Amino acid sequence: MDPYAKPGERKVGERRPRIEHVAPKETRTKNRQERQAEKEQVTAEKRAIKKSARRHLQRQLERDLDETESE
Repeated sequence: MDPYAKPGERKVGERRPRIEHVAPKETRTKNRQERQAEKEQVTAEKRAIKKSARRHLQRQLERDLDETESE
């Protein structure tokens, strides 16, 4: 700690106060691996939804083409 630092500059590094209203206790208990696993899970869900939507649209397109060809 610098003895000539301004009052606001003294609380830096490990001794700095934590801001409680920004980071709730639930988020602070998770480690990096758990947060990364959650992100990957969300990404996998989004990927599955997109894949399902593409398959649905492909089937719908094929049905519409079959209907137009049969007419």
